[in-house]
Amino acid sequence: MIVTLIIVCEIGFWVLLAAGLAVRYLLRMPRTGAALLLCEPLLEVLLLVVTAIDLKNGADPSWKHGLAALYIGYTVGHGHRTVKWLDGHAAHRLGGAPPPPKPPRYGMARARHEGRVWLGTVVGAAVASVLLLGAMWYVDDPSRTGSLESWMSGAWRAAGIHGLIALTYAVWPKKDPGAAGKSDREPVRVDR
Repeated sequence: MIVTLIIVCEIGFWVLLAAGLAVRYLLRMPRTGAALLLCEPLLEVLLLVVTAIDLKNGADPSWKHGLAALYIGYTVGHGHRTVKWLDGHAAHRLGGAPPPPKPPRYGMARARHEGRVWLGTVVGAAVASVLLLGAMWYVDDPSRTGSLESWMSGAWRAAGIHGLIALTYAVWPKKDPGAAGKSDREPVRVDR
């Protein structure tokens, strides 16, 4: 049941997102569209409540509960950025706004961008860890909560790997190929 609910929440996320953007830009009802977009966190609350009820009713903590915690953590860490990115593209394509700025491609600006994305992963891992710790405390039987601990360590491993990848952008920043031929000084003009 938990896995089915995770799938329903994921589908619901995209349906609410599409509906909110369509109402906002196609029907020109920005407040109603924003209200639909603000309903998206209710899906995660629903998943959290159903997971807690499942545990309360005596279900053994399993990979399904760990996956639910990671899904909620990911949505908290990266959901806002995803919605903002898609909103910018919808505003451009459907609302006549200028195209949204692309992420920087070169140098330390790219490293800062990758660092901010990595912070979303850290937030996701932290939220998932809090939920998993809460579930372990709630069950209060260490012999039954081993799978939840492994999901928590998996979340932090993923955040660590993502952090190493983001760090490579700072250690070895990609150079702008267009800037290589440009000089900082203007050429000297010689009048004849």
